[in-house]
Amino acid sequence: MPEGTRLTPERSLELANHSPSGFEVGHCGSGPAQLALALLLDYTGDEDVALAHYTAFKNIVVNQLDCTRPEGCWRLTGTDIKEALRGLSDEAVAPPN
Repeated sequence: MPEGTRLTPERSLELANHSPSGFEVGHCGSGPAQLALALLLDYTGDEDVALAHYTAFKNIVVNQLDCTRPEGCWRLTGTDIKEALRGLSDEAVAPPN
């Protein structure tokens, strides 16, 4: 996804419908689960990888995101996602082209 493009839940909802009302961060609920799935699906482009890792990704990454900073948002880079996936998998997940 190009930088500055807003991620939406629609594509991830086709795989697992955790939170049709949208994304959330900072806790262990359905909104963070939907965000984790959407982030991995967007980053990898691979439904199987996203489905296999999104729960653990939610637990170690999304639950820690914080929107209370003065700028009111968080930033997660492709490098951040790649590093988290490496920690979740015995074999590295290939980044998108």
